[in-house]
Amino acid sequence: MGACYSHIDFKERVKLFDLAKAGILSIDEIARILGRHRSTIYREISRNYHNDVYAEFRGWFPSTADMKARRRRRRTARLIRYKALRDYVLSRLRLGWSPEQIAGRLKLEMPSFPIIGCEAIYQFIYSRFGQKLGLYKALHRHRKRRRKRGGRKPRGSHIPLYCNINQRPEDIANRETFGHWEGDLIIFKREHGKRNLTSLVERKTRFQVLLSNADRKSADVMTKIIERLGPLPANGRQTVTFDRGNRVHGLADAPSK
Repeated sequence: MGACYSHIDFKERVKLFDLAKAGILSIDEIARILGRHRSTIYREISRNYHNDVYAEFRGWFPSTADMKARRRRRRTARLIRYKALRDYVLSRLRLGWSPEQIAGRLKLEMPSFPIIGCEAIYQFIYSRFGQKLGLYKALHRHRKRRRKRGGRKPRGSHIPLYCNINQRPEDIANRETFGHWEGDLIIFKREHGKRNLTSLVERKTRFQVLLSNADRKSADVMTKIIERLGPLPANGRQTVTFDRGNRVHGLADAPSK
């Protein structure tokens, strides 16, 4: 492998497909045969994977991979080739604009410029050119490495959905019976400490209770719920259903004491 990096071409993609299809060699061995780093092979398969709606057409194929790679390079290349366009994007990034804002205003303010979308700007930011300039630092959430598209995945273990909320009895679903509560844990940003709030709302009366927790651990949260609902008669604390979402609140979202 030379000192100068070059993009994988179509011939290499065909060879990669043939080697992977055999199912005998590992990624490390395939990378050695192609004279590439293993991370290059992993990245190639990950970025150019064809995710079709039909399972039989999903996979990594040389032709679709090559087409996707060429399309990405064409979009990013506009920012390399057109200095005026690049200067416009750079100036707005330094003003704190997001790629979405830049792409939207570009069509209105500079109709004579080549059209690019926010994805092309993100790719430009995380390209070798953008990395040298440290453009990721201009983003609101500046990360040196870009996360996969599709949003942030919830941290921690996944709780299997053994009992769906749609299966609960009709009298509870229609808010006819007293004593069924809905809970939600309100967690703030880590810089505000470990304290959090538990929100409990009785479904029929809409009566709400807010509990302050000193820690995020389940033992502390459950202890507070037991202390608050324990004194109620049995028919007043029949069930508690918790929201399974992942929501983090900033200081401005925190309720006043």
